[in-house]
Amino acid sequence: MKKLLTLVLLLAFSAMSFAQKNEIKAMEKAIKNSNFASAKSALKSADALIDNMDDKTKAKFYFLKAQALYANGTGSNDEIDIAIKSLGDLKDLESSMGKLKYTDQANQMKTQMMNTFLNNANDAFQTKDYASASNGFEKVYRMSPADTLYLYYAASAAVSGQNYDTALKHYIELKNMGYSGVQMYYYGVNKENGQEERFPNKETRDISVNIAKSHTDPRDEKSSSKSAEIVKNIALIYVSQGENEKALGAMADARSENPDDVGLLLSEANVHLKMGNRDKFKALMEEATVKDPNNAELLYNLGVLAAEGGNIEASKSYYQKAIEIDPNYVDAYNNLAVVILEGESSIVEEMNSLGTSAADNRKYDELKEKRSQLYQEAIPYLEKSLALRNSNIDAARTLMNIYSALGEMDKFKEMRTMVEELEAASGGN
Repeated sequence: MKKLLTLVLLLAFSAMSFAQKNEIKAMEKAIKNSNFASAKSALKSADALIDNMDDKTKAKFYFLKAQALYANGTGSNDEIDIAIKSLGDLKDLESSMGKLKYTDQANQMKTQMMNTFLNNANDAFQTKDYASASNGFEKVYRMSPADTLYLYYAASAAVSGQNYDTALKHYIELKNMGYSGVQMYYYGVNKENGQEERFPNKETRDISVNIAKSHTDPRDEKSSSKSAEIVKNIALIYVSQGENEKALGAMADARSENPDDVGLLLSEANVHLKMGNRDKFKALMEEATVKDPNNAELLYNLGVLAAEGGNIEASKSYYQKAIEIDPNYVDAYNNLAVVILEGESSIVEEMNSLGTSAADNRKYDELKEKRSQLYQEAIPYLEKSLALRNSNIDAARTLMNIYSALGEMDKFKEMRTMVEELEAASGGN
């Protein structure tokens, strides 16, 4: 009876082995003929037998499975994800076996897949198909985890496509791995054309400079860190989702690790602004100006805050400091003029409230002179703003009205002509 049982088991095993080989052969034949539908059908049958395959057969199955599901790039996203995993399973299996029969072919397939994903992702990004771009960049990263830059690209594409849940997932992964995006770039000046060129790595540059003698003046440059941007985006996504405490927690963690990073400080300030915490925003902006006193944009933003809070003198001071640092800061000139002219409404209101007595007439003349002085103070900033940006129709209109009020008719006519030309160019808007 025992012999009979053994014989039955052997027959069953032989039948199963025969079935495995048949299904795998069917997969292989279908793949060679690019008949991926048949290959996937055979795959389902073979997949049910995988637990009974020996390692050699299993390795071949993993390779064929990847080919069938990838289907020369026509597989679905889920199928391609499984194909990528199958290549990983093959690599792990053959590494443990110590026999790399299919690994070289799998590596070639992997390289081809990555190049295809990368090209398709780049093309999708150019055509603003951000969902496909993000998906493609992520696939490249999953196949080559050392290339963390592609996960960053996947997150950025997801943000561009307003797929914030996906972006958040990628950004958190980047933050947890300590990704900074900092890279070293290597340059040298080409002796033939005198142009500085960037090399793919230090070794190639050094060979060109020291051995080939084709380049001179080697220079290394470190790219800026993306840590602040990543943390800021995590926080802003949390804010958009109503997760304000998580947003501030993300910022607090980042700033505790980088207390002198002005970029993180500004990011936290922006989060507070998004949350409506204007006092905290102002405090952080002022702290940033202490750390970076020559940052015109910081001073400009403080000027905006002061103006919104009704602190006209402080606002003017901030705008003027911004202009001292950046003499071509158009918006600072524009806003400075606006702040100065804020005082006009109260003067006009008082003028309109006066009667016709001699005292009222004297007061009217005083107020009129005060308004003229206000105009004279604002004119240089408006003129500078218009000189820097000649399409600034608001500045042109304001100057036209001021020149009319001051009785400077030649300048009024000149400015009226400019306004008419700008209106015509903009379709009358």
